[in-house]
Amino acid sequence: MPPVPSPTRAFRTTGPDWWRDAVFYQVYIRSFADGNGDGVGDLAGIRARLPHLVDLGVDALWITPFYPSPMADHGYDVADPRDVEPVFGDLAEFDALLAEAHAAGLRVTVDLVPNHTSHAHEWFTAALAAAPGSPERARYLFRDGRGPDGSEPPNNWPSVFGGPAWSRVPASGSQPAQWYLHLFAPEQPDLDFTNPEVLADLEETMRFWLDRGVDGFRIDVAHGMAKPEGLPDMQPMEDTGLLDDHGPGDKRFDQDGVHEVHRHIRRVIDAYADRMAVGEVWVSDDDRLAQYLAPDELQLAFNFKLLTAEWDATALRTAIEHSLATVEGTPAPACWVLSNHDRPRHVTRYGDGDEGTRRARAAALLQLGLPGVAYLYNGDELGMPDVDLPDEALQDPIWERSGHTERGRDACRIPVPWSGTEPSYGFSSQRDTWLPMPEGWGGLTAQAQAADAGSMLSLYRRALALRAGSPALRGDGLEWLPAPAGCLAFRRPGGLVCLVNLSPDAVPLPEGEVLLASSDVTGGTVGPDTAVWLRAG
Repeated sequence: MPPVPSPTRAFRTTGPDWWRDAVFYQVYIRSFADGNGDGVGDLAGIRARLPHLVDLGVDALWITPFYPSPMADHGYDVADPRDVEPVFGDLAEFDALLAEAHAAGLRVTVDLVPNHTSHAHEWFTAALAAAPGSPERARYLFRDGRGPDGSEPPNNWPSVFGGPAWSRVPASGSQPAQWYLHLFAPEQPDLDFTNPEVLADLEETMRFWLDRGVDGFRIDVAHGMAKPEGLPDMQPMEDTGLLDDHGPGDKRFDQDGVHEVHRHIRRVIDAYADRMAVGEVWVSDDDRLAQYLAPDELQLAFNFKLLTAEWDATALRTAIEHSLATVEGTPAPACWVLSNHDRPRHVTRYGDGDEGTRRARAAALLQLGLPGVAYLYNGDELGMPDVDLPDEALQDPIWERSGHTERGRDACRIPVPWSGTEPSYGFSSQRDTWLPMPEGWGGLTAQAQAADAGSMLSLYRRALALRAGSPALRGDGLEWLPAPAGCLAFRRPGGLVCLVNLSPDAVPLPEGEVLLASSDVTGGTVGPDTAVWLRAG
């Protein structure tokens, strides 16, 4: 490994609980920055843009999968979880990135994808070559089909990417052709975590990255990994799509056995100092979600209620109250998300054009004013919207698996614009990028916004500096305050008052020292779609 550069910035917090009020920045690696000029983001691109993240004021990175992969699901189909896909760099490049990030005071977490492998993984290749009932097939969920000739899938489970969750493989000798389970794409066969060999391999992967110095993991599909005994049929439902919680009738996810897997993961993490894990848990029931935050399971779990809430005072307050109720009685703080690589960006979700941007500015102060952990998605700080791509540019497997009826997630994965006035806006040395960038984004670039005190980037920088340095934002919990109709108001223990006006009318500015506002409040009123931070008198 290369020598660690001299520190230029200390970690904001140290110790085993450094993550409790951290701001994480999600790097969707294909779309963050391209360092080698092939139109695809990579590790070298992240290294080059570390100063942007330092200036922004975040505490840690979450980097999406950069492991060897056929890219059927853009890296979430992992062929080798203990190496680097050449399009992104190599292990030496990762080690250099980790050292430079740490020297700059940034912690680094990486994706762990335990539920499934790629169909190109050596284990699955061996399973296809082996006979039914073999140890090779026992690592996955191979089953005989139903019907007299086994030509029907073993159960009625759908894939979240569309179509059945089963694919049939050729017969082996005199044995009938079997089926294998894939809750996602056929190129992503599910592992069987009742097999000790599977759990041992996951531990080996974790130790590989922890020994290199990563600060933790984001666990993909953390409510997966466990399947009910016998794989019974599930309750039929019209919408079986990605990232929805259908409750106990959905047998594919949130089974009791998943908690023993998380306890094993936690034991591995606790063997290292100051490491953590956050789970992607699409479970909407507060009590069920809280089970993942037991003292011997995950340190954090994404709560997506804020991400899915409408721009409405009642909806947002309900989302916040449920999120706080989830962590009450657990060791975990709340974990707030507005956008990620799987959902429409909140600028677009909240409205068209200026309306969406104005609301996104207010939402930034709402998210960063809440107690606990915040996750930003790359481009949030620039106010990036979704992009309506032409059909021929779409790459998400959802597009193909749905028979071209669902456009998938590409719209929220457009590369980040850094500088200049024409595509690719400094993202790459070439114009053509893995997803096309639109014309007219010159004003959206980080370079243009850094020079504009009123930009989204400047707002995020000021908000993050206050969050890190102001005593007003200290303390856990919040107290709801009386507020005009269509508004939210709460006070943090340190004295911060946050008012968000979601109504169509201006409301009086509360008493106190204005620390930051998403729009102008110098006239003594808070306009529609505006948030303000004040220090109470």
